[in-house]
Order: sequence, then structure tokens, then C-alpha cells
Amino acid sequence: MNTIKTTRRRWLAASAAAMLLRGRTWAAGEQAPAAGFRWVEQPAGRLALLEGERPVLTYNWGDQLKAGVPADRRRSCYVHPVFGLDGEELTDDFPKDHYHHRGLSWMWNRIQVGDRHVDLWTIKGIRQHFSRWLERRADAQAAALAVENHWIIDGPPVAKETVRLQVHGAEAAGRAIDIEVGLEALAGLIELRGEVTKGYGGLCFRFAPREATVITTPAGREEKDSDHKRFPWADLSARFAGRSQASGTAIFIHPANPAAPNEWTLRHYGFLGPCWPAMEAATLEPGKPVTLRYRVWLHRDDAAAGQVAKAYDAYRAIAAQGDAK
Repeated sequence: MNTIKTTRRRWLAASAAAMLLRGRTWAAGEQAPAAGFRWVEQPAGRLALLEGERPVLTYNWGDQLKAGVPADRRRSCYVHPVFGLDGEELTDDFPKDHYHHRGLSWMWNRIQVGDRHVDLWTIKGIRQHFSRWLERRADAQAAALAVENHWIIDGPPVAKETVRLQVHGAEAAGRAIDIEVGLEALAGLIELRGEVTKGYGGLCFRFAPREATVITTPAGREEKDSDHKRFPWADLSARFAGRSQASGTAIFIHPANPAAPNEWTLRHYGFLGPCWPAMEAATLEPGKPVTLRYRVWLHRDDAAAGQVAKAYDAYRAIAAQGDAK
């Protein structure tokens, strides 16, 4: 299949999904964002995205290490910060309770490469390493970024990681960010598993410090932390940066993902993680990439006011149309 045509088709489908939620007018008290996206290179291996003058997110392609944090927690190839619609910082990096947590990321703690057991979760024995840019695009309506990373142990790369971000313009209801992670073994079989009892591993969103945290799923408000529950989406809403108004982030699982809807790791200290492959093993093979797709939905207020369920229905509808083509 022609890769360029496939990528273009996905871009159009994702844009159509965002259009389903485009409001004709802005709610009272809200302002339409300044038009136009642009990528801005920053020091220390960072690439920032702005919409007008508002920060949207930063992709960290170079190694990052916070002062006072052990050197073995140095890492790259993740997104932080992610900003809310009003410029509030939603993600955390190097939090004291879990130094290895890193904004919007994708990581696994049980990886077997041949007879070696390594861990991307806490960065033991294996690292993600930026290889090259595949795409960098920005216009008035959306922005795209695609990169190729490698998993490195102590020699040639053992796996290739292809990451694609598609960021849509902020609308009255929220902002959609589509993320696609492709994984492919390069030299031999690689086995992935989630954490041994809780199953966590895969896409991760670690939230910045906040107040009045509420986690919501299609089943309603989740009063307690949980593992192994299956949902197509989950949302965390709270008051960030001392603001009086809440804002939130939902993660939608693409219906075509392996084992969808997946199990979740839900934590009120500030963590959402759709788990794949959770308690089962998944095998990566050379020449047979596995693709994981998600949508991050940023919104004001709580899950209800942020139209999370409606936004997921739009995402699912466009995903179904794409599968039918």
C-alpha cells in the first residue's frame, strides 16, 4: 500500500472527526484562538508547537534530566508539556513520587529481547533514542509531526518506533490530538507484557499537580483507583495551576487497536493509562509492525461540560468509516 496515500487518508479522516465537533459560535466568556500553528525549535532537544501565541505541546526528542533527579532517569522521545485550552500546563515530568513518569509517553516495563529482560518504564537496560524526522507540518487548521525512534540496549537498535501526532485547532468544545505509535522488532522477536500484577504499560498521561481531581469513564465517576477495568475512554478533570475553573483530558482508544477496549490504570494522584498488552504477552516481529492509535481530548470544565462522550462518539464514527474503506 502507498504509505503517502495512507497517511493522507488518515489525516483527512481525523480532520473530519474534529469537524463534527466544530461549533459555529463560542460559548459566553470564551475567545476564539489566534489562527495558525507553528513549530518552534527550542534548546536541549525540544520542539514546541504554538497555535497563534498559545502553547499547545512540546515534543522532547533530545535527552531530558531535571536537576536533582538521578542520572539513570534521563530519557527522550515523549511529549511534555501538554497545555490546556487556556494555557494551563496539564502534564508533569520527573514527579517526585515517580521520577520515571513523563508527560504523554508510551512505555513498557516487561520487555524480553532474546534472553534479556529490560524495562523502558523505569529506563533499565534499554532506551528510546531519536533517529530522524519523518514529517513536520503546520497550517491554519492543524499541525502534524512524525518521528522515527529506536530502542537501544547496548548495540544496534532492537526495535523501531514510529510516532505520529496530529493536532487539531482548538474549538468551543475542546481540542483533539491524535497519536499513533508503531512498533516493529528489527533483529529478532521481542515480547512485551504489562506489569506483573496490575498490567500497566503502553500509552501514559501523567498529570501536573492539581486540586479537586475527578476521574470519569462511560460507567460514571470512578471513586477509587483501579486496574483491569475495560473502557473505551477515560477522563481526568481538575483545577490546575491554582485556577478557579476546572479543565480536563480524556483518552480515547481506537476501536481497531489490539484487544480494544483495553484495560486501564486509573490513579487519582494523576495518571491515566490504557494498558496494552496488559496481562497477556504480545510479540513484535521484524517486518510486522503493530500500530496503536489514540485520541487525546482536551477540554474545559468536567467530562460532561467538556462533551467527552460526544467527542468519543465522533471519533468512533470516523474510525468505523475508515475501517470500511
